[in-house]
Amino acid sequence: MTAPHFSLCVYCGSRPGARPEFTDAARAVGHWIGSHGGQLVYGGGRNGLMGTVAQATLDAGGRVVGIIPKALVEKEWANHSCTELHVVDTMHERKRLMAEKADAFVALPGGIGTFEEFFEVWTWRQLGYHDKPVGLLNLAGYYDGLMQFLRTSVEAQFMGAWQMDLIRVDSDAHRLLPELVQAAGLSPTPQLDAI
Repeated sequence: MTAPHFSLCVYCGSRPGARPEFTDAARAVGHWIGSHGGQLVYGGGRNGLMGTVAQATLDAGGRVVGIIPKALVEKEWANHSCTELHVVDTMHERKRLMAEKADAFVALPGGIGTFEEFFEVWTWRQLGYHDKPVGLLNLAGYYDGLMQFLRTSVEAQFMGAWQMDLIRVDSDAHRLLPELVQAAGLSPTPQLDAI
């Protein structure tokens, strides 16, 4: 298999969610990655949107790199269909390795794990640990409330508008994903070893 053209880290739910468009979008994201010669980096699970995006990437001919803590493997949540499956000791190792292997990041709908990963990689970017693009795929208005809260935080002066400019938000994966990958080509060498 030839080297991938890009490596996109996807954060998303380990559950499918209540709306079929969440699963449809996860499938479309995976298909887009695979059909464009890309590599998916994700949390290594086989359930929910995580499993859907991984399988769609594989089905479209892409590479899938799963990174999962040992504790979750023991719960039988690991996706052994991954091109590469890395089993690590801690969540911190998992997130760092995911960040190292990615050219860009995008969050789909998910729960607290997805939120935490998205906010952490955004925080790392504002602190200068990396300069990789960070995106939020706002499907079916899922993140509308979050975006309103973030604007409230800017108005209250706990955040600056420049921090909001560090993320790209779109409801259309076919607009957002190419934008993230194109922007990734401009990224300098990350400083993830400083984390």
